[in-house]
Amino acid sequence: MLTDLIGGLREGDDRPALAGRATRGELATLTHGYAVALRSAGLVAGDTIGLAVRPGARSLATLLAAYHLGLRIAVLDPTAGPDVLSARLALAAPRLILADAAAQAVAGRLAPLARRAHLALPALSGLAPVRTIGRRLPGAPPPLRPKPGPLPPGFDGDGDAVIVFTSGTTSRPRAVVHTRGSLSAGMTAVRDLVRPVPGVPVLGGTFFVLLPSLAAGAPVALPARRGLARQIRNLTPQATYLTPPQLRAALAAGVRFTGRVYSGSAPVSAGLLRAVRAAGADEAWGVYALTEVFPAAAVEYAEKSAFTGAGDLIGTLLPGVTAAVSPAPTEPSAEGAGADGELLLSGPTAADRYLGEEPFAAVRTGDLGRVENGRVILGGRLKDMILRGAENIYPGLYEPSLHVPGVELALLVGVPAGDGDERVVAVIQPAANAGEPEIRAALREPLSRMGAARPDRVVFAPIPLAGRSRKPDRAATARLAATA
Repeated sequence: MLTDLIGGLREGDDRPALAGRATRGELATLTHGYAVALRSAGLVAGDTIGLAVRPGARSLATLLAAYHLGLRIAVLDPTAGPDVLSARLALAAPRLILADAAAQAVAGRLAPLARRAHLALPALSGLAPVRTIGRRLPGAPPPLRPKPGPLPPGFDGDGDAVIVFTSGTTSRPRAVVHTRGSLSAGMTAVRDLVRPVPGVPVLGGTFFVLLPSLAAGAPVALPARRGLARQIRNLTPQATYLTPPQLRAALAAGVRFTGRVYSGSAPVSAGLLRAVRAAGADEAWGVYALTEVFPAAAVEYAEKSAFTGAGDLIGTLLPGVTAAVSPAPTEPSAEGAGADGELLLSGPTAADRYLGEEPFAAVRTGDLGRVENGRVILGGRLKDMILRGAENIYPGLYEPSLHVPGVELALLVGVPAGDGDERVVAVIQPAANAGEPEIRAALREPLSRMGAARPDRVVFAPIPLAGRSRKPDRAATARLAATA
C-alpha cells in the first residue's frame, strides 16, 4: 500500500492531501526531495534513522521517503524523559536522528541531562548526528532539506520498517519491530475497517489512519487542539479517529459528528460510544489495538451495548488475526466459550519481534480475556501499565529512579479517573528514620526527568506486600493511592 501511495504521488497535483496544509503535489515534492537528501547523506536500505517529528506534511514525507529507501524508522518520543530516551537511542543505534523544533524544544526543557539524548540544541556528539526537519531554532543542528533530483530507486523486498518503543526498564528498554509486511497488512486492515472513499476528508491523528486514507485518495486532517467542533463542522469528515480523552473533550464542547467515528488507544466504553452516536455519528466503533498488533479487533456500538456477559466486549477479530488464551483456566468454561487466560494474538498485522529478541510465536497482550464464538472479551489487565490521556506509561521504566536515599520502596500506580482514564500516583515508602521533607527534596530531580510520565500526586505510605516472597502488591497499592 505504501509503495503504491509513493508511486502515485505526482508533483503538480493540486488535490488536497493534508487539509489546509499540503496538496498531494506538495507532498510528492517533499517525499521525493527527502528521499534524495537521505540517499545523499549516505543512508542505504537496512540503516536505522530516529524520527522525532510532529505529525504533519514533513513528518509524513520523511516517513514515506525512508520507507521508499528501505530504511528502518525508530519512532522517538522526547517527552519520555532524558534517561529513558538515551537508553532507547542506545538500543536502536540510529545512524541519523531527525528532529523538528518542537522535539528539540521539549528535550531542551529537560536539560541538562536531555543533551545526552541528542535532541538538545548545540554541541552534539555520541550516539548519532542530528539533523533538523522544518523550522530551525537558533543553535539547532543543521537542517535536512529536501533536494531536487529524480526519485532514487525504491527498495523491493521485506525487512524491518518501524521500531516503536513500549515497556521495559531504563537499563533494558523494549521496542516493537514491525516489518514492511506487517505494516502493509495493518494499513490494509485499517483501510477495510474505515472504508475511505476518494475526495472526502478523514480526520485522525495517527499514521495508521492517515496513510490508508491517503492511499485511497481521501484528503486527511489532523485533529485541531483548539476548535475541534468547528473543524468537524467545516470538514464534515466521512470518518473520524479520536482517542477517548479527545472524544470526551469534543462531546463537552458540543461537537456534532458526521459519518463513522472510531476510537482506541485506551478503553472505549459503551457509554462513550452511545454519546458519540447521540452526537450525530452514523456509526461509533471501539478499536482494540496494541503496538504489537495494529489493529486486532473492533466493535460497533450496537453490538457492544447489546452484550450482557461478564467483561468488556472488544469485538470480532479482524480478518487474518487469530486469538488464543494461555492455559490454566480457573473454572470450566460454558458451552461455546473459551476459558479465561492471557490473550495471545497472531496474524499478518502482528509485529515480528522485540528488538534484539527472537521472533514472536504469538504476541502476549498482557490482557486477561476469553474468546466466545469468535468474539473477544477482556477481563482485566495483567501487565503493569497505566493509561493516562490515551498514553501508555510503563512503571518499570521510571520506578528505579524513585529509589533515592531514604526510600525503601517506590511504586507508580494508576488510579481510575473516569471512563478508562487514570491518574498516575507515586507511592513512596520511607525507610526507618527517613524524613519526608528530605525525601521530597531528593525526589525533585528524578521527577523532573520523567517527562510525560511525571506523576499527578506523590503519596507517602507503607506499600502493601503479598505472596510468599512478600513482593509489593500493585493492586492493593493502587487502592491505597485511590483512598489517599
